[in-house]
Amino acid sequence: MNNQAGMTNNAGGEDYVDKALDSVEKKFGGKYGADTGKNRNMNEKITDKARALFEKFTGKKVPNKVSN
Repeated sequence: MNNQAGMTNNAGGEDYVDKALDSVEKKFGGKYGADTGKNRNMNEKITDKARALFEKFTGKKVPNKVSN
């Protein structure tokens, strides 16, 4: 989960959760949309925290198909 360095350098390695957050940013990012590349580090922190909370409250791991 703490593989942020690898993920931030490889935009092509985004999982479904990261892509979903990017999509929301583009849709609600204002008149010109959000620059998701600039927000990559913050987005990784957000999605990592969401995964950790999911695992904490459900006791289950996030499936690899959905999350890396």
